[in-house]
Amino acid sequence: MSPLMFICIVFLLCNSAFGKTVSGVFKSDSAREQNGQYITKFMYHGGRGLLVCRLENAPLAVEKEAKLLLFPETEEGFDIDNLSCPDRLSKAQLSIHLSEEEHNQSIPHQSSPTLWMAMYADRYTCGEGGIIPAQGDLAFTVLLFNPDSAGNPLEHFSAEESGLHSFYCLLILAYFVASCIYVQPLWRALRKGGPMHTVLKVLSTALALQGVSALFNYIHLARYSRDGDGIPIMGSLAEFCDMVSQVSMLYMLLSLCMGWTLSKNRKPQSRPLQWDSSPASKALAMGGVATQGALLLWEQYEETEHHSYHAQRSTAGVFLIALRIILALLLASVLYTIIRTERSALKRDFYLSFAKGCFIWFLCHPVLVLLSAIFNEHQREKMVTIGVILCQAISVVILYQLFLSRSLYWEVSSLSSVSLPLTMSRGARGRY
Repeated sequence: MSPLMFICIVFLLCNSAFGKTVSGVFKSDSAREQNGQYITKFMYHGGRGLLVCRLENAPLAVEKEAKLLLFPETEEGFDIDNLSCPDRLSKAQLSIHLSEEEHNQSIPHQSSPTLWMAMYADRYTCGEGGIIPAQGDLAFTVLLFNPDSAGNPLEHFSAEESGLHSFYCLLILAYFVASCIYVQPLWRALRKGGPMHTVLKVLSTALALQGVSALFNYIHLARYSRDGDGIPIMGSLAEFCDMVSQVSMLYMLLSLCMGWTLSKNRKPQSRPLQWDSSPASKALAMGGVATQGALLLWEQYEETEHHSYHAQRSTAGVFLIALRIILALLLASVLYTIIRTERSALKRDFYLSFAKGCFIWFLCHPVLVLLSAIFNEHQREKMVTIGVILCQAISVVILYQLFLSRSLYWEVSSLSSVSLPLTMSRGARGRY
């Protein structure tokens, strides 16, 4: 089994998602152990929200005195972990006594989008009922709805997810239009070959994987909008495609920068813009790829929502942000050394444009996470997700402009057949 296939299988098995249609069983023993059985969380827009709870055994629920408790997590703080069991249950703003097969509960209007937590409790939760009898568990289905554009509570998207479906739809349309316009000249450039052929292949692969990731996310969210569950495997595949895109771009950027530096130090006239495949540059690039890949897998294991980019509340996410900042600083030092010793103005412009593409790719996520702190909680995930996707697409476009024909790279190459590959001289044309 190939390493890539193994990572894919592990990733799909470890990743899970909790949709806004939640099915399971209410358990009295779990409710006692946890001082209330946690069910789910959902962020309502602010008004006209709806919660629907369906039971399979209403008489058993009546016998257990079962109830579903709803707690709003307000801006003033929400901490019930240190409360006793009776105090915790008394803090519920809404209490739904489960005595029928279906209950519809409207959510009170809030001044701003508010996260609500649903919890199950019954007569045995705080120990008043003594030993829990063997009565069986209560099978349930909970559906959570926000108002749609017409004001009817029919939308499964919580406040922090609304708008992502439309964004991915527009993103796929943009990818389709761009591919129709540019796929033919890009294919001709790839067929030419040359020393930078690998760069174009990696860029094309990374961009294609981002497009596939957007398509999978769109499919997942399209189903999610109808049933609140979506297609979790599609969400996992979308994140996996994005992960492969991230590590392939990291390998290319590190290999180029380290290769140029090592090559230039070793042979002053050794064509510094070629893809250098020395053991040292490979080792450095593979080390960075392995570290980022491990952190991405760890982050996806910790996060339960299907987003390729997060506002980084997890430990793995914080390490991932730190790694991207360290890599950006490393590339900055390498490129600064190259630019400082370069005499040709055109070559300096080339390296500066390359540095711009690198920094946008690595720093957009940390910067957007930092900026998201000034926004409301329900806007942070959307801002980071949409911003990173757009910024990294811009980074790829900048790098494409450097390495495709009639670009700065070709202008630089045409000046010197000694120091640069893909020269415009007759000899080079015959070679490639």
